[in-house]
Amino acid sequence: MRTQVGIIGAGPAGLLLAHLLRLRGIESVVLETRSREEIEATIRAGVLEQGTVDLLNESGVGERMRREGQRHEGVILRFGGQSHRLHLAELTGGRSIMVYAQHEVIRDLVKARLDAGGQLLFGVKDVSLLDLDTKLPKLRFHDSDGAVREITCDYIAGCDGFHGVSRPSIPSRVRKEFERVYPFGWFGILVEGPPATEELIYAYHERGFALVSTRSPQIQRLYLQCNPNNRVEDWPDARIWEELHTRLAGSDGWRLADGRIFQKGVVAMRSFVVEPMQYGRLFLAGDAAHIVPPTGAKGLNLAVADVRVLARALAAFYGTGQTALLERYSEDALRRVWRAEHFSWWMTSMLHRFHDESPFHHRLQLSQLQYVTGSRSAATMLAENYVGLPFDKD
Repeated sequence: MRTQVGIIGAGPAGLLLAHLLRLRGIESVVLETRSREEIEATIRAGVLEQGTVDLLNESGVGERMRREGQRHEGVILRFGGQSHRLHLAELTGGRSIMVYAQHEVIRDLVKARLDAGGQLLFGVKDVSLLDLDTKLPKLRFHDSDGAVREITCDYIAGCDGFHGVSRPSIPSRVRKEFERVYPFGWFGILVEGPPATEELIYAYHERGFALVSTRSPQIQRLYLQCNPNNRVEDWPDARIWEELHTRLAGSDGWRLADGRIFQKGVVAMRSFVVEPMQYGRLFLAGDAAHIVPPTGAKGLNLAVADVRVLARALAAFYGTGQTALLERYSEDALRRVWRAEHFSWWMTSMLHRFHDESPFHHRLQLSQLQYVTGSRSAATMLAENYVGLPFDKD
């Protein structure tokens, strides 16, 4: 096979890149190890920045998001038994977030890809990257029938996540990795029932962090800080509700309603960045290049930002033959990556209990929360980063 851009991974990064390239008349082939049913059914976080929403709309895949997504103009910080609302739209000149689950974004992008007749190969195995430092890099793999196939490309986009094969294909002498593993995780549950709140609640409590969010009018997503080594069996339903009620309790009369829990899981917390995000004819995007703790709601949005930069660079090459944007892809992408890494680390550090810290640290966190909710300048800093900084102008 022969294509212009070979894309590994049918997550948001790979699928959106393929879509943006098609709009520019650039051919691509997308390889995915999982089945279509699996990638469309995996329920993941879904807070979309303003720039992500705008890009999905502008590229023609936002119709269902506009119809079914929930636009939020504020976010709530809860501590000391009281809720403090930050008016995101007011603080940022009208910018907001959209709550629309990641698997729904994937469904929209898969449909757009297949409706356009684009090549999207599910169930592939043993993907390897060859000749990355030549002008004709290759992808070799077993297709869903077990046959060995090879694709010769002009460029390869590694969008296959943290555990994929793309990042390790960059020689270790070239890549530098930065990582922070946090001493806690999130215990997440999906609950049947109506929304517990109109906006997301980020709660700080001496027993640990809690998050109240929504996935749809019928399904709610709740998290609480836990030991990263906890197992699902360690958290029976009664313990979950008791802990959530304790961490969300207050004197304002608001109370979280219980519901039927139908999914549980532990989410690890880490910050990670690899530099550079390119080697030869390989370009990394999304979780293959960076991971953020979910507190800042930046994972999917960073993937979107990466492929926006990469699609523009590839379009410049195929349109004019110029490689300047491709050569500086890593530099351009990493500016936004490190800003999001800092914001996600800052939100995580402010809202979680570090149980090896002293009461002094606890008082510092409370002081920071009081400042953020009491100062317009501090609230604006949080709001600007949370709704997403504007994209660089093309």
